Amino acid sequence: MSGGAFDYDQYKIRDIADKIERIIEKNGREKTKEEIKNESWRSDDWYEKYPEDRYHYKYPDEVIEKFKEGLKFLRMAEIYAHRIDWLISGDDGEENFISRLKKDLEKLEE
Repeated sequence: MSGGAFDYDQYKIRDIADKIERIIEKNGREKTKEEIKNESWRSDDWYEKYPEDRYHYKYPDEVIEKFKEGLKFLRMAEIYAHRIDWLISGDDGEENFISRLKKDLEKLEE
């Protein structure tokens, strides 16, 4: 097992980024049958009374752009935390740290 200096908390950053990414993807989109089915707490006639609830919340374009900007920073933060974790845990040397960091950041840009 590699790393661990940060108790693998870099994966919490990934989880946050993944959740934001899902919000972006679902923005204003109609819910799938599966998503509606998972909302079992709603009564059968709920969507007849509140048809707008068939859609995910729609954030303004400007807000979504800020979400995307934040998403990029979170992905970068995860990479930095991961690479630093491996360095200070002794899994990578200093040269490896630099080259792997560069490679991971380049991959993010693609």
